Amino acid sequence: MEFRILGPVAAERDGHPVALDGAKQRATLAALLLAHGQVVSDARLTTLLWGWDPPAGGTGRLYTYVSRLRTRLGPGHGLTRHGTGYRMDLGAAVLDWDVFRGLVTAGRADLRAARHADAERRLAEALALWHGPALDDVTEQLAADAGPHLEESRLAALELHTEAALALGRHTDLVPALTGHVDRHPLRERLRGQLMTALYRSGRQADALAVYDDGRRLLADDLGIDPTPELRALHRHILTGTLPSPRPPAPLTPACATAPTSATTAAAAEAGAEGPAVPVRVARGAPCEGAAPAQVPPAPRDFTGRSAAVGEVLAALRARHDVVVTGAPGTGTSALALRVAEACREDFPEGRLYADLRTPDGGRRGTEEVLGRFLRALGADEDRLPAGVDEDRLPAGVDERARLFRTLAAGRRVLVVLDHAADDAQIRPLLPGGAARTVVTGAHPALASLDAVRLVRLGPMTPAEAATLLASVAGAERLAAEPQAALRVAELCDRLPLALRVAGARLAARPHWPVARLADRLASEERRLEELRMGRLDVSTGLHRALHALPPSAATALGALAAAGLPRPTALDAAALLDRSPDDAEDLLDQLADARLLEAWRPAEEPRQGAFGADDAQGAQVTPGAPRAGGSRYRLMPLVRLYAKQWYDSLPGAAAPLLDSAR
Repeated sequence: MEFRILGPVAAERDGHPVALDGAKQRATLAALLLAHGQVVSDARLTTLLWGWDPPAGGTGRLYTYVSRLRTRLGPGHGLTRHGTGYRMDLGAAVLDWDVFRGLVTAGRADLRAARHADAERRLAEALALWHGPALDDVTEQLAADAGPHLEESRLAALELHTEAALALGRHTDLVPALTGHVDRHPLRERLRGQLMTALYRSGRQADALAVYDDGRRLLADDLGIDPTPELRALHRHILTGTLPSPRPPAPLTPACATAPTSATTAAAAEAGAEGPAVPVRVARGAPCEGAAPAQVPPAPRDFTGRSAAVGEVLAALRARHDVVVTGAPGTGTSALALRVAEACREDFPEGRLYADLRTPDGGRRGTEEVLGRFLRALGADEDRLPAGVDEDRLPAGVDERARLFRTLAAGRRVLVVLDHAADDAQIRPLLPGGAARTVVTGAHPALASLDAVRLVRLGPMTPAEAATLLASVAGAERLAAEPQAALRVAELCDRLPLALRVAGARLAARPHWPVARLADRLASEERRLEELRMGRLDVSTGLHRALHALPPSAATALGALAAAGLPRPTALDAAALLDRSPDDAEDLLDQLADARLLEAWRPAEEPRQGAFGADDAQGAQVTPGAPRAGGSRYRLMPLVRLYAKQWYDSLPGAAAPLLDSAR
């Protein structure tokens, strides 16, 4: 038998999964496993299942859970009754938590003996045993009781692994992962110091000093304390350039994931390691060879908010679903996908592949080209091609490459991020299947037709998120001095991350401007889009692409609605304006909503005034029509309305009669 609690609680017999029923049965099993052969009383188990106020007959229900668990586990389960409790004798069975502790003990001993390569390898194997948060699907009582200790052990192992990797000179490899770890655990000073060291040794002294300053401010603001003497000493060494140089870089030891079809073998700790022999899980599939591909770019360092959306995507990935993240231009779908990729890095230890499916000029990137990049990243140009495939070149054609891609990805826990997808036809050959998961960003409605995907829609940020993002770019003290002006700026940016970044960058570039000055400039509809352009950041660019991707009839309808001053059109409004039937007009509005250029909601979900931007109230007053019975409601976000109006007004005179007839 094999048991796993470092992620979802699971059991396997002879390589086949054991079906477990619900959170309480999993919690019962996990509590007995964590007791390491000690008796767990009925009272303790009841508390871990229901809390301090168990239901009447809770003990009887506990007996039922244990009885069913014995049936599920089958002969030799080791689960026995002792007095007023239960104990579980693992015997020859393997528990991933025990394997993890044995590897960490051996790795720590290797570190003390300066056997850094052995330490890094053992600790990487230990961390690869984690497949998400420990006790991921048990009762909240057990998770709260045991989860923090398990997580602390994981973080301690992570710090030991990083120490070994830094000693081997792998500072550049470590920077992306360490950045994510520090973002998630900002008060762990050892991790922060390791990130500072990795940055400094990668030639990024200024970034290393900035990481220290961020931590110092955080400790002072949240806890009222200074950094530890060790972290302050490291800061002085980096500031003065006296930090000792590392040894030359050593080859990367990837942490191979353990697939569900793994076998168990008993392997003694190698010579020189402390502690008893520990059982080690080894994968039956192809071995991990070379460095795992790490193509995903880093997320913006000042990524802010979107915690609910990030959590939704992570939960879907860990439940073995692919995800499509969609939203209006400027909502930050790409940034969210990159943030998720960092957050679940340890869930996909065998690689993270990335492709921007849009060319620099806004065109559609070829699927065959993307597959070629993925195949090379997975080693298809080395010695890992299936039998019968020419090793001198990759196969030509999308179909052949897609088949080879699925073959190489089979059994690997790989994350694939596909950014700016044009439609589902572009995506389907790029889906690896198996243990790999995919995150797609794009606005095409057909993306929702992909098999077994979770659709996550991004809208405007909340006011608090928008204020935080604006402050992270322009400076918190400056915005705190003019809170009302900062709120006006956020609302005039529709609370869209891209627009907020541009506005913050303009303020940062003009320290002599009051925040109210920018708010006044943005208030002018004639200037607003021009104000939201700085360097390569331009709100209009995304709007241009989205509008020109529409069929001509839908684009013209959007422009006409904007030019007519109808920010909250109904199907009846659109029918009158466009000289169409109400059903045809509603289809057009839904088409625009699918392209994320209109907000749509059911009548029962009527947003409060200001829920989507600065001029909801105006829209409610100027819209003459009423929604059809049972029909949806629609709203043009202000920036979309401004761009669509400017585009429509620039059309040749042929479009003017359409608008004139409506007036």
